[in-house]
Amino acid sequence: MDKSASAPGEASDSAPPSTVSPAALRWVLPVTILGSSMGFIDGSVVNVALPAMQSSLQSNLATMQWVVNGYMLTLASLILLGGSLGDRYGRRRIFILGLVLFAAASFWCGVAPSAAMLVWARLAQGAGAALLMPTSLAIIGAAYPEPERDRAIGTWAASAGLLTALGPPLGGWLVDVIGWRSIFFINPPIALLALALALKLPADRRPENPKRLDWAGSALAVLTLGLLSYGLVALGDGKATTGVATLAASIVAGVLFVVVESRSKAPMMPLSLFKNPNFSGANAVTVLLYAALSGALFILPFLLVKAHGYSATAAGAALLPFSVIIGLGSRWAGGLSGKLGKRTPLIAGPALAATGFGMLALSGQIENYWIGAFPGLLLSGLGMTISIPPLTAAIFDGTPEDASGTSSGINNAAARGGGLLAVAAIGLAFGGSDLTEIDAASLQSAYAIVMIGAALLALLSAGCAAISISPVRKPS
Repeated sequence: MDKSASAPGEASDSAPPSTVSPAALRWVLPVTILGSSMGFIDGSVVNVALPAMQSSLQSNLATMQWVVNGYMLTLASLILLGGSLGDRYGRRRIFILGLVLFAAASFWCGVAPSAAMLVWARLAQGAGAALLMPTSLAIIGAAYPEPERDRAIGTWAASAGLLTALGPPLGGWLVDVIGWRSIFFINPPIALLALALALKLPADRRPENPKRLDWAGSALAVLTLGLLSYGLVALGDGKATTGVATLAASIVAGVLFVVVESRSKAPMMPLSLFKNPNFSGANAVTVLLYAALSGALFILPFLLVKAHGYSATAAGAALLPFSVIIGLGSRWAGGLSGKLGKRTPLIAGPALAATGFGMLALSGQIENYWIGAFPGLLLSGLGMTISIPPLTAAIFDGTPEDASGTSSGINNAAARGGGLLAVAAIGLAFGGSDLTEIDAASLQSAYAIVMIGAALLALLSAGCAAISISPVRKPS
């Protein structure tokens, strides 16, 4: 699990000394792991269920893109606001609100009578995750004294990584045995347990100097990303005029966002951080690399299920080696970047991931998993593993210590935003074809295009790292 995903929007490094009693402290990790894991699992398990959703709801590709993008849109654009809400109104209070919203939205997803209703429910689910993820880490940061904080955060991140790895095979099994709706119905009981444990935590104290909330910036972030996504989906769906007009509108919204952030007294995205080349470069690498990864992981289950006849369980299990490599290799990769510096792994890792995506592009017609998808997944997983720790370290090297939470949140939003735009653009590879009637050969052709695109994005991220990331850590 990458630290950029593990530290969204909260400056836990600057948390005050713990005032939590030992009796309450024992509940902190179980509560935060349970709560935040729902968001991590949903991010990985839904891709495996997409073919079943598409067949059940008789939906086109554009709608399936929005089932994924609805969640990523609100999560990416609201996660910084979620951290600020926790600072202002109390982390436990906002965490509980996120639990309730996520559970209610999950139930809504499970009972959604149509694909359009499912998309609206996924938007609400992403908003709930945007409250859960930053406040879960902030609760840990505030509860543990500094000597124990890193170990607690490591336990939280490792648990989230393990649960994320188990998500696809477990979700695939549920899809095959019960149906795709069951992957959403498992969330409310987990949320109810987390809620019961969260009430054991000490009540929030009113902050002495609460942060202002950047409502205008948050609204413009949602609008910009939403218009960008809609425009790309429309282009892929063959609606050229609508797509171009919407993309133009997204540029206007993006410019307004930059203007608002430059003038705000409490911006959600302080533009001054981007003056540091390490910070700007690391975020550019993040957008490109996670765009490559998200596009690849969106299309792969469709190929396995619809072209090669895999069950949802088998398709989920096919992704397990990729997740396990990242989960088990992160500590080793962190030590590697400590020896070599940030720049070398951030060139080698994305280049290796690009090689893996290229191998996946060439193996689309091979049904045998071990000589088809597995080698490419192995290399791309190893490349991501090498990339993640130095990418996180480069983010923190590029910012002052008192802005570490904000910089981490921006990086998390960059990762989600890159994935959002990549999935939105996937329709371009299908040339306007509808998934409800596409044949195996056309799907394999689109799959190859997407994987080649992923390989090129990963290579671009390696080039970006070579240009922007300094080989030696700069003193803050």
